[in-house]
Amino acid sequence: MNTYTKKITESESDNIKSILKTLNANFDNIDYAHWRAKTNKFQAVYYKSGKLLIQGKEISDIVKIIDNNAVINLSDCKEKSAITVDYDKYIGTDESGKGDFFGPLVAAGVQVNNENKQKFIDLGIKDSKKLNDSKILELSGIIKANAVHSVVVINPIKYNDLYLKFNNLNKLLAWAHARAIENILEQSPCECALADKFGDESLIKNALMNKGREIELKQEVRAEANIAVAAASVLARAEFVKRISELENRYNIKFPKGASSIVLDQARKFIKEYSFDRLNEVAKMHFKTVNELKF
Repeated sequence: MNTYTKKITESESDNIKSILKTLNANFDNIDYAHWRAKTNKFQAVYYKSGKLLIQGKEISDIVKIIDNNAVINLSDCKEKSAITVDYDKYIGTDESGKGDFFGPLVAAGVQVNNENKQKFIDLGIKDSKKLNDSKILELSGIIKANAVHSVVVINPIKYNDLYLKFNNLNKLLAWAHARAIENILEQSPCECALADKFGDESLIKNALMNKGREIELKQEVRAEANIAVAAASVLARAEFVKRISELENRYNIKFPKGASSIVLDQARKFIKEYSFDRLNEVAKMHFKTVNELKF
């Protein structure tokens, strides 16, 4: 069971309710909360204290929507069956680790063409959030063997340095996506790239260098519906899972995904064994989780 909490305003609550309705959630009233919403995948409760709680086995998709922007167009939340790109060869990019307190941020890019695109579709490659870790690791090897690709890993120490430099998560994400695109263009030029949209479209464009600025850059909300971006999401998550495992072996501590109360407990365990000053070796220090660890 995964858990997510966030303090929200009443206006944000109204918008989130609308988002949940697009996901076919059923609402009911409980004494200690403004509302409760349920689907077969998660339960969301907006308490009278102003806290939003989401619990379930599959909550990363809805959490991503809420964290990206509490006030968004509802059309962005609807399931997209496909996102087409009018090029025979193009790049898709996505990231992993953005919402995880522990571990790196990973951005990946995959270049598809008419040949490998159909192969990836036939293999059932899709958004990594819809796949378990073992399947993600299996598919990542196939993707790497059949496509020009790039995986950009920003380990926690480097991530914390870059965050201080950019002072904005979306700018850091844009920098990582742009590096993945540029790396692929160095190996195999093409005319288009499609990225999962996480902020202002100018961010990735401004982060691109000479080669990247010569191509058409498309950005779509939930672009994982496109096979190239789905493949990139698999590569990014596979690398994230691998790097988390390496950190666990190095420090002999379990590092859960996300930013839940379980994560907080493991952070306290790390501090007890290694000190607060070394937390930046394994965690993203701008997370609100850090404030809860200081007291």
